[in-house]
Amino acid sequence: MNTIVVENYAEMSRRAAEILEQQIAENPHAVLGLATGSTPLGLYERMIEGHQQRGISYEHAQTFNLDEYRGLNKNHPNSYRIFMIENLFKHLDIPMSHTYIPNGQAHSVEEECLRYEALIERIGPIDLQVLGMGTNGHIGFNEPGTAEESRTHIIELDESTRKNNARFFESPEDVPTHAITMGIASILKSKKILLLASGEKKPKR
Repeated sequence: MNTIVVENYAEMSRRAAEILEQQIAENPHAVLGLATGSTPLGLYERMIEGHQQRGISYEHAQTFNLDEYRGLNKNHPNSYRIFMIENLFKHLDIPMSHTYIPNGQAHSVEEECLRYEALIERIGPIDLQVLGMGTNGHIGFNEPGTAEESRTHIIELDESTRKNNARFFESPEDVPTHAITMGIASILKSKKILLLASGEKKPKR
């Protein structure tokens, strides 16, 4: 494990972009694991700059997102599909058919978890997984206490997580209570993991 301590959020985002762009330089067909939330936004801004100003291409890359709210339509403004389109995908040359996010409205959540895990197995392994960290230490939507051997699964969101995410919704009651998330074991199968943590409220260990 290599720990990199930087002065501020902007420097963290810049260094993270360098690592991700190096992965693409080494393997244009890389499989990238991506995260949502405020932490990776600076990274995504720099990925967009790299594509638009320096010609870095994601045409042959494929991406897997960590999670999606259960019950939200993929076109809902607070779905993670829309988050990724607005904050990254539509600004790159990556085909949308190369981007994978769990289906939060799947009729059978159990079947959707199995389908998504099988997709990761078939297309992966993930070459570089980007992770943010919640204020309670969760990665993806794996709340504290999630089993280390967990695969893609449905999880009930901790009240602190729902409270933190309420700012994105019209009211706290609108925040979904559950989400589909890649499990700890799913994440740890990645060849490399890039964990980003910024802010005084984030766990220090």
